[in-house]
Amino acid sequence: MPTIKDVAEKAGVSIATVSRVFNNRGYLSDALKRKVAAAMEELDYHPNDLARSLQKRKSYLIGLIVPSVAHPFFGEVARYVEGFAWERNYKVLLCNSLHEREKEREYIKMLKRSQVDGIIMGSHTMDAKDYTALHLPMVSLDRELSPSIPYVCCDNWQGGELAARHLIAKGCRDLVHISGSLAVPMLSNKRTEAFITVCKDAGVSFHCYELPDEVIVDFDIETEIRRILTNHPHCDGVFATSDLTAAAVMSIAAKNGKKVPANLKIIGFDGILPGRFLNPPLTTIRQPTEAISRYVVEFLIRMMNGENVSSKTVLPVELLERESS
Repeated sequence: MPTIKDVAEKAGVSIATVSRVFNNRGYLSDALKRKVAAAMEELDYHPNDLARSLQKRKSYLIGLIVPSVAHPFFGEVARYVEGFAWERNYKVLLCNSLHEREKEREYIKMLKRSQVDGIIMGSHTMDAKDYTALHLPMVSLDRELSPSIPYVCCDNWQGGELAARHLIAKGCRDLVHISGSLAVPMLSNKRTEAFITVCKDAGVSFHCYELPDEVIVDFDIETEIRRILTNHPHCDGVFATSDLTAAAVMSIAAKNGKKVPANLKIIGFDGILPGRFLNPPLTTIRQPTEAISRYVVEFLIRMMNGENVSSKTVLPVELLERESS
C-alpha cells in the first residue's frame, strides 16, 4: 500500500509539501498541486481521513437538518450547503425531520455520536434550551433559537411588503394570504405581518389562512386550498408564503375555471427553479438561497475554528415579476 512518503518521492517534493496539498494550507501553485495529484493518481494513494481527523481532533463532518429535502426550497439549500462545504473539505450528513420533534431529537443524537464538528439547523421543532444544551457549534436558518446561536435569513418583512404592494398595484382589492403555521415564532412570520400592515394601510380587504407545516411538507394541501378558494369566490389576488403553495393555488384555481392572471393574480415566495416552468410562470419573491447557504457554511466553519461571527444576518429579497400576476 503506497504511503505519503511514496507520493512525495514520486512528485519530487517533501512530505511536508504533500501534507500541505492534502490540507490546502498555505500558498500552493497550481503546477505543484497538479504534480502531487498526478503522483497520487499514479500510485492510487488515498489519504487516511480517519487518521487526519484524529490528528486534528476534527471529523470534517457537518450535520444539516431540514424539514424535508423533497421540499424544493430545502432541496436547493441542501445542494448549495453540500457544495460550499465540499469546497472547504467538509462532508455533509443530511437529515429530514419531517417536523417531528422526536425524529429531530434522534437525528441530533446520531450527529453527536458521529462526532460532527457542527450543525446547520433548518428544522426547529424543539425548545431553545434543547439547542443550547448541545454545546456544539450551530447556525440556524430563519429562526432565532438563542442569542448564542447565530442565524441567517432573508428579509422576510421586505418580502411580505413587496408581495402586498405588487398585488395592490396590479388592481387587487380582495386578497387572500396563505402561510404556514404562525404558532412557532419563526422569522418567516414577518412575511405575514408585513402583508397585513400594507393591506391595512391601503384599505383593501384581506383574509389570512394558516396551513399546518406537516401538510405543506407532505404536499397534501389540495383540500385546504380548495376550501379557501371556495370560501372566497371573489378574491382577485393570492399571496402564498411558499412557491409550492402558490403553485397548488394556481392549479386548483384553473380547475375551478379561474383564469390566471385575468381573474386571479398569484404571487409566491422562495424563487425555486420550477416556478418559471409553471403555466403561467409564477411571480415570486426570490430568496437569495445560494448566498444564505454560503453564509451558514462559512459562519459554522468559523465558529468551529473558535472565531466570532455575526449573530444576525439578514439578506435582501427580490421581486421576480412573471405572468401569474
